[in-house]
Amino acid sequence: MLRGGIVDQKINTVDHPLIQHKLTLMRRKDQSTAGFRLLLREISTLLAYEVTRDLPLTLVDIETPMQSMSAPMLLGKKLCFVSILRAGNGLLDGMLDLMPSARVGHVGLYRDPKSLQAVEYYFKVPNDISERLAIVVDPMLATANSVIAAIDRLKKAGAGRIKFVCLLAAPEGIEALHAAHPDVESYTASIDERLNDHGYILPGLGDAGDRIYGTR
Repeated sequence: MLRGGIVDQKINTVDHPLIQHKLTLMRRKDQSTAGFRLLLREISTLLAYEVTRDLPLTLVDIETPMQSMSAPMLLGKKLCFVSILRAGNGLLDGMLDLMPSARVGHVGLYRDPKSLQAVEYYFKVPNDISERLAIVVDPMLATANSVIAAIDRLKKAGAGRIKFVCLLAAPEGIEALHAAHPDVESYTASIDERLNDHGYILPGLGDAGDRIYGTR
């Protein structure tokens, strides 16, 4: 796997031992569909801790069983997870376990098998997306065509502050995303070696959507 270098400076790699252990279990080709889903849910919760580390806090007055105090609470709670369909939904559950009040948006995209370009077929986000931190989720950052198209669409809808979270990233995808949207802070559990001729990440873990839903 790639470690160090300019590419790493363009994305945050979350290398917590629990994430790396669970990711190795997910990569195994004999991992069951149920096991893959559970591991992805667990990793997404751990990734959510990191991507929300800078959420603003405010102090509120409360009563503990012992005395009064000023205690920190989230300020505003203006947050929206945006899933790139279909595989992005695999990251949603774990993140919503941690932040159940967050709004959810969806961007439906498929990759044209010849051009590898993203084609949109669905888009739905909250009307007040301009007032929310939008956290875009998709397990794989390969060519980055889908992610770039999704972020383009979000910005057109008024989204201002956007972050992106994935499970695996290829150097080619990181470079492309950073070139198109240098203002978007990105997070991944691993930077893998490269893409193959079909646009799949190597060593990777296969097609995330197929492995989540058992469709292949």
